[in-house]
Amino acid sequence: MTHVLAIDQGTTSSRAILFDAALNLRAMAQEEFPQHFPQSGWVEHDPADLWSTTAATCRAAIEKAGLRPQDIAAIGITNQRETTLVWDAVTGEPVHNAIVWQDRRTADFCRQLRDTGQDKLITRRTGLLADPYFSGTKLKWILDNVEGARARARRGELKFGTVDSYLVWKLTGGKSHLTDATNAARTLLYDIHKGRWSTTICEMFDIPMAMLPEVRDCASDFGMTRPDLFGRPIPILGMAGDQQAATIGQACFAPGMMKSTYGTGCFALLNTGHKAVASSNRLLTTIAYQFDGKPTYALEGSIFIAGAVVQWLRDGLRIIRSAQETQPLAETADPSQNVILVPAFVGLGAPYWNAECRGAIYGLTRNSGPAEIARAALESVGFQTRDLLEAMQADWQDAGAAATLRVDGGMSASDWAMQFLSDIIGAKVDRPKVRETTALGAAWLAGQRAGLYPDQAGFAEAWALERTFAPAMKAADRDARYAAWKRAVAATLSV
Repeated sequence: MTHVLAIDQGTTSSRAILFDAALNLRAMAQEEFPQHFPQSGWVEHDPADLWSTTAATCRAAIEKAGLRPQDIAAIGITNQRETTLVWDAVTGEPVHNAIVWQDRRTADFCRQLRDTGQDKLITRRTGLLADPYFSGTKLKWILDNVEGARARARRGELKFGTVDSYLVWKLTGGKSHLTDATNAARTLLYDIHKGRWSTTICEMFDIPMAMLPEVRDCASDFGMTRPDLFGRPIPILGMAGDQQAATIGQACFAPGMMKSTYGTGCFALLNTGHKAVASSNRLLTTIAYQFDGKPTYALEGSIFIAGAVVQWLRDGLRIIRSAQETQPLAETADPSQNVILVPAFVGLGAPYWNAECRGAIYGLTRNSGPAEIARAALESVGFQTRDLLEAMQADWQDAGAAATLRVDGGMSASDWAMQFLSDIIGAKVDRPKVRETTALGAAWLAGQRAGLYPDQAGFAEAWALERTFAPAMKAADRDARYAAWKRAVAATLSV
């Protein structure tokens, strides 16, 4: 048993990655699945797609690596967070499509929570904001809108879970209804200070607590896979939400260390140690990871649209055929034009948290074209990251918190985007040799639990740098560009 299988179930695709005993990537399989948009602002996944692509990519990765099931010591799971599923406790059949973290259908209910002041209790207990982003209001919507769902839930006939819980349920043949502390902390239902589901919030949302999964450490026993799936039962020993798994994979184990992951969205986490730092700048207080029943906390800033803005260039505007074309196109942009894109396609995340505003482009001239829009799209990710870092520094009150930012995710492969990021935040940006840090974090959790991988200190020592990007933009230019971005955001929010 010399390998670990990491399942990375994301927003637009499912992936399975095999790591060997030295934490080297041996094989990977990936499969995209459709996105469903029933109404404006609504985003859904077919649960059957989540499961079928996960199972298929696991088998494909094992076959590609030329391994036998006996060679795999454990499975680690990482997943898109907040995406919400409800299924039959006996058959496992979902009662509704999965409601994706990007979905905004519960904006009116969240506004009611804020108008009545109930959001303050939610924030104190969960570290989160009353926003449609999180799972709790999505769960309430399903119970409110699927005929008979709440009555069935009260009778114990339905189970709730985020994607990790659903996959564990499917992998174990319905024997495990579990989650880990990082995913529980994103539901809006979990008291991150007491380490348990909040009875008060569940009553507020009229959610029967019997449908909630048991919460465990990130490295724990989550059950054995069905023997027929891979040829023999394999233990599931690690679990963390995707951004927490990336934090682990980047070895951000010391307070003050930061990472930013650029996938569909962008998510920056600052390790604050065993202290849960309450944000005064509309950031989230969350759990970075939990071992031996002791949580390590983090401040998190969430950007809803990062890599998705490149998908929009491809699928919406159709000015590129593939993501790889974005950088060379942006490099041809007219430097005298200052086109700014605010990609609020599903509202703005931290530190603005406005679900109603929508995207806008500023500074267009008759000479503006695909190159200028492509450049503005890439720059928007850097500008939004600076928004997060400034808010984090204000909350953490440590000027050195952003001295270096560790990056990963698909967009981190763009040298142009990472150089602009370094320029606009005025700090070094470190890109690791292993960019699959989300899967790496999940693999390390499972492999360390299985006795195959080193402890935290050994894992941190093995972290390897591929390239550092250092700021080259003049401070005056940096501040002027950022001031223009802030004006554009203010105009977008005012519409």
